[in-house]
Amino acid sequence: MKATVSWQENLRFTCKTDTGHTLDLDGNGETMSPMESVLLSVGACSSIDVVDILKKSRKQVDDCICQLDATRAEEAPRFFTAIHAHYIVKGEGLSEKNVARAVQLSSEKYCSVMLMLAGNVEITTSYELV
Repeated sequence: MKATVSWQENLRFTCKTDTGHTLDLDGNGETMSPMESVLLSVGACSSIDVVDILKKSRKQVDDCICQLDATRAEEAPRFFTAIHAHYIVKGEGLSEKNVARAVQLSSEKYCSVMLMLAGNVEITTSYELV
């Protein structure tokens, strides 16, 4: 995997992956910040796992929302100290056990973003089945 980050102006950068995807990131808050993108990556990566695990178990998933709440250090460098991911999952025939297991497997075994942050960031999860 390769990527290029190119300065545009002020503190705005255009990011491009070797697959051709682009994203603008900004240190002034005009567009998404790099830390926001990391937080979103935690939610997206783990949600992909949760949905995939449930579907591989032949469960019907109608919706999966991951609400994220992060705490950052007070002073620079303002890294994440804690992230809580709350999953709201909807589907036919799903049980608490199914969803709990999918969330656990994602956070402990499959989500590469969460696992990369583990040891440096306190990561907790919760879920609800609607």
